[in-house]
Amino acid sequence: MLIICSQKNAELKNLLVKYQHAAQVLQGLGLTYLQDGRQSHLDSEFKISGVETSPMGNATAQESPLTVPPILVTSGTAKMPMQDMISGRLDILYYGSLKIGTPPQELTVDVDTGSADLWVPSGCPTCSNKQFDKTESTTYSDKGSKFEGSGGVSAVMATDVVSIQGLSIQEQTFGAVTSESDDFDGYPNSGLLGLAFSSVAASKQPTFFENLIREKQLAAPIFSVHLTRGEETGSEVCFGCFNKDKTFGGVSWVPVISKTYWTVALDSISVNSTTAPSSNVVAAIDTGTTLIYVPEHVATLFYDMIPGSRPATEYGPEFFTYPCNDEFSVSISFGGINFALNMADFNMGKNCVGGILSLGEGFPSNLAIIGDEFLKSWYSTFDYSNGARIGFSPSVNNRS
Repeated sequence: MLIICSQKNAELKNLLVKYQHAAQVLQGLGLTYLQDGRQSHLDSEFKISGVETSPMGNATAQESPLTVPPILVTSGTAKMPMQDMISGRLDILYYGSLKIGTPPQELTVDVDTGSADLWVPSGCPTCSNKQFDKTESTTYSDKGSKFEGSGGVSAVMATDVVSIQGLSIQEQTFGAVTSESDDFDGYPNSGLLGLAFSSVAASKQPTFFENLIREKQLAAPIFSVHLTRGEETGSEVCFGCFNKDKTFGGVSWVPVISKTYWTVALDSISVNSTTAPSSNVVAAIDTGTTLIYVPEHVATLFYDMIPGSRPATEYGPEFFTYPCNDEFSVSISFGGINFALNMADFNMGKNCVGGILSLGEGFPSNLAIIGDEFLKSWYSTFDYSNGARIGFSPSVNNRS
């Protein structure tokens, strides 16, 4: 449990920084990228011929066994293999490689759908991992301005060639990090690749993925994520594609309700057939977060449905524990469809500490953050077309 508590404390500290403006963002306040008209221009570009575009409501999911946006051209895809950082029984984070500069320098990044900036260390005296050497790149350009990125980093805004497999942006904006918090010590990745909407980017610039769409480099305006369970290799991000080898069964599409974070409506959390409804709760689907966090009142209602559960304040105010001998199922409803958790992911330790934690002070009262604990069970497709939506398909991790 010491590992779990330490990870939780570090993660909550990072989440407070990442979602510090969430209350304003989810109300549409301060979204300069949306307000200047560029987002509506991008929306029209996302409507690619051949991609299924049936209209959807604001909160109702659609079950669809076959209507995945098709691969239109074979050259418009790339698969980024990812490593799983494992500590004890926790899958902590998933990271993959990209290349920056001319000649290209390879660096590893945490793939994060909960933020929207790309940053890597460069000229950072306190950074312990591999850094980008800007003096060795003939295409590097320093833009002169600075910004604070997700995770508590300070960066100089720059542009350079950024590539993942065969996909490349010639003048991609990124943060050349000059200082970062001690929380990054011990992590294997050098930087971070933000894949949320650029409306929440600290740099106020389009993301790498949005630039790929703008330049019409992708077969489809989607990226799909597979996260392994307890295996260092095998995870991947499929840019412009859907990897059928990573899933089985149909796709359930859930509409995005705010083009900021990848947010969907959280209807309820259930234990067996008993449901705890959640009113107006917005869930951010976040590959850069390990666990599941819900508003405090939702967490209390949820654990009240598990006989014998109690707050586990000995580990922290966010934790709950439950009787180890009890058998039950847990599911989360998005857009009217229930998505089951794998109980191996829900149970965080030998003392049966639950993997759904309470978000307390500092977070909006209607925000939930759905991390890798959920995503290991559901192959996830993030679709910029159809008004923006997320498709959940059963992961091969759960194939019996």
